[in-house]
Amino acid sequence: MTDLTPLLERIADKRDDLIALTQELIRIPTLNPPGENYREICDYLDARLSAHGFATELIRAYDTPGDCTAYPRWNIVARREGAHTGDCVHFNSHTDVVEVGQGWTQDPFGAALIDGKIYGRGACDMKGGLAASIIAAEAFIETFPDFHGAIEISGTADEESGGYGGVAFLAEQGYFSPARVQHVIIPEPLNKDRVCLGHRGGWWAEIETKGEIAHGSMPFLGDCAVRHMGAVLDKFETDLFPAMAQRRTDMPVVPEGARQSTMNINSIHGGQPEQPDDFTGLPAHCVPDSCRIVIDRRFLAEEPLDQVRGEVTALLDGLKTSRARFDYALRELNHVLPSMTDRDAPVAATLAQQIETVLGAPAEFVASPGTYDQKHIDRIGRLKNCVAYGPGILELAHKPDEYIAVDDMMVSVEVMARSLAALLLPTDETGRSL
Repeated sequence: MTDLTPLLERIADKRDDLIALTQELIRIPTLNPPGENYREICDYLDARLSAHGFATELIRAYDTPGDCTAYPRWNIVARREGAHTGDCVHFNSHTDVVEVGQGWTQDPFGAALIDGKIYGRGACDMKGGLAASIIAAEAFIETFPDFHGAIEISGTADEESGGYGGVAFLAEQGYFSPARVQHVIIPEPLNKDRVCLGHRGGWWAEIETKGEIAHGSMPFLGDCAVRHMGAVLDKFETDLFPAMAQRRTDMPVVPEGARQSTMNINSIHGGQPEQPDDFTGLPAHCVPDSCRIVIDRRFLAEEPLDQVRGEVTALLDGLKTSRARFDYALRELNHVLPSMTDRDAPVAATLAQQIETVLGAPAEFVASPGTYDQKHIDRIGRLKNCVAYGPGILELAHKPDEYIAVDDMMVSVEVMARSLAALLLPTDETGRSL
């Protein structure tokens, strides 16, 4: 058996480097939307990884959603070849973060280290995971420079808005083809003791109810689109939400509430547009002739997409029959099918074994309530040997005072580095490492 003691010692020596790297990544405010500082973080990763012997490519996803002169969609793919032929292990992390929101007690981009936790937007989701994968790869390469195969690390754009300017684009260009890459680990924050096998599906749509404008003092001469939308929301409450609550999945989705079908009303807009904060006038007296909502429907592997679409359309068509003057338009914004990797897939089994070795307890196999970039590696790249594993508490993602615990990152670094050893060091005829 290969003696991993030097590898573990090397990891321990890199604790301060892990902290500093995580802080530096958080301090680059890669807010999406609109897609700020994507090139800056790619340049930072380019300098870091090139200095450690990686060959790097900076790739702009031209003409993808959001790509423009002001906010170009930049990605980086770095590859380090081993001394012998073998498999490629790819760590993929998204570099974008969501809006800050309200309620922070720490500087969202200050990356303060307090009581063993690094605070900041993106600390958990997922710059801590990106930093952990880099430290794991560097420690492994420094300890075993004659490894077999190759290691890739990518930093990709736009996962928070669908990944079309990031992993989807790279997959279309062949960067995740099974001939190039054999194992993919996505360090999303699913907790240090879990292997995430996949995710639920998603369907996003805009529904508009239509009315007729009139003077607000004589609403009977018009038709209020907001009242029509109220009827839609009422049908959701009385019919759709109770039906969804009865559906359960065999996928190991966490947390427990996500084992059922869910839907979020993402936004609602009706009538006159909101005025700027410095507007001091009063609203005009008009009956609204349009009201729009955006729905975020998360569905289970057991639910066909046509059924998900169809039950909303049937509800709206029913209102068109039963409610006077009701009219609507429905526009699909996006859809993502569920994705699931077998728990005995090589990368899943390897990570689970190393988690048990490090933590002394069996790994938990889970699925994510929300989608992430595995969908593109699966559907476009045609690569099934892909899972999510990374440090961080899932429930902290997108929350105020988001943080990543340094001890959790260190555990994940060891799990990742041990997995590289299991996948890229030579073995005997029984599969045991030499």
